[in-house]
Amino acid sequence: MSAPRLVPPEPEPLSPRPVGRAEDAGWRLSRVTPSLADVYRTIPITGSTWWRKVLAFAGPGYLVAVGYMDPGNWATDLAGGSQFGYTLLSVILISNLMAVLLQGLASKLGIVSGRDLAQACRDHYSPRVSFGLWVLCEIAIAACDLAEVIGTAIALNLLFGIPIAWGVGITALDVLIVLYLQNKGFRVLEALVIALIATVGLCFLFELIVSRPELGGVLRGFVPSTGILFDQEKLYIAISILGATVMPHNLYLHSSIVQTRRYDLSQEGKREAVRFAFVDSTIALSFALFINAAILIVAAATFHRTGNTQVAEIQDAYQLLSPLLGVGAASIVFALALLASGQNSTLTGTLAGQIVMEGFLNIRIRPWLRRLITRAIAIVPAAIVAILYGQSGTAKLLVLSQVVLSLQLSFAVFPLVMFTSDREKMGEFANSTWLKALAYLVAFVIAALNTWLLIKTFRQWLA
Repeated sequence: MSAPRLVPPEPEPLSPRPVGRAEDAGWRLSRVTPSLADVYRTIPITGSTWWRKVLAFAGPGYLVAVGYMDPGNWATDLAGGSQFGYTLLSVILISNLMAVLLQGLASKLGIVSGRDLAQACRDHYSPRVSFGLWVLCEIAIAACDLAEVIGTAIALNLLFGIPIAWGVGITALDVLIVLYLQNKGFRVLEALVIALIATVGLCFLFELIVSRPELGGVLRGFVPSTGILFDQEKLYIAISILGATVMPHNLYLHSSIVQTRRYDLSQEGKREAVRFAFVDSTIALSFALFINAAILIVAAATFHRTGNTQVAEIQDAYQLLSPLLGVGAASIVFALALLASGQNSTLTGTLAGQIVMEGFLNIRIRPWLRRLITRAIAIVPAAIVAILYGQSGTAKLLVLSQVVLSLQLSFAVFPLVMFTSDREKMGEFANSTWLKALAYLVAFVIAALNTWLLIKTFRQWLA
């Protein structure tokens, strides 16, 4: 098979073309083969009761939720809890509500238009703009993959004493895991992801029990405070939490994998699919909210309460948990949760990479080759930094990966909101006036906060 051409193609003529299907109305190009074609519409929707349909649609939301609890989130949650106690729990809650809205729009785009977000961008924008968006998205996926690789390597180092450089290499094996599981059926891959999420959840339930947080402080922390906006340090951590929570590649991922369900393609069937997909992602993101909140709560109850307010790195948290809590297993359980979180994120990150390349460029390369390319892009810089600078270097690389994600986020959010608000493209499923206003408000808030974060980060580096 010849190598894919990675240069912008010549602009296509924009002359009118015949539209053969309803889902092609409003798009510059007609719909082509779906991404992840080997699992497209392979899962039947069976059962007539509400609960059976909920179970039939359950799965894609959990693959998406993984990105909201990956190792990139851990550093920001740890920093927020250790420095400011329970105050920033409200930021985690607001970030999660934003995620619920955006993922709901992503699943609706996939179900109604039959396109994932990458394909929608290709079919709407000119070839040059689409190519530019693809490059930005690949950079973001590499940054996210970098955080996952480093997180898994740190967990292997903490649990088994494996040098971080070797741990980085071991993470490449997930390519084989994904290939094996996807050949067994997409449901098997979903089951593994849900099992790993459950592992992380149980680990942090244990941490919550042994850290004995103050219930009143936790409840007050979920109430938004205007004081966050006027405290530079709090605002910096708050925006970092937002940037680490809402992940651009999840929007591409969700709009594709929701199409693994064999729902009725009638208007009523699509309406039902949109409703159940939203239920699936909302329930799944509730688990992500619990885990992110638990990380911050444990940090507040363990580190902030004892005056250790500068704990922001995963390795420091691991070293201090057991001594401060007086529970020998606390640190081990923490590292086990990190390992499950990192491995889970690499599984979904490789799928997102395949979806983005196929969607933007409309090319097909072998899945193992695509995943190997994605993993290599993340492993090479992580391995170099681990070898040259050790643990401190990988911690800084983890922060850098979150900054890169923040920079890319708006390039995914604004097209998503625009497409789902377009009545010509979405028909009766287009966002209502209030939903359109809310979605654009979220998009502009994310853009403004991430711009502020980037400016402050670069100023710190220059200083």
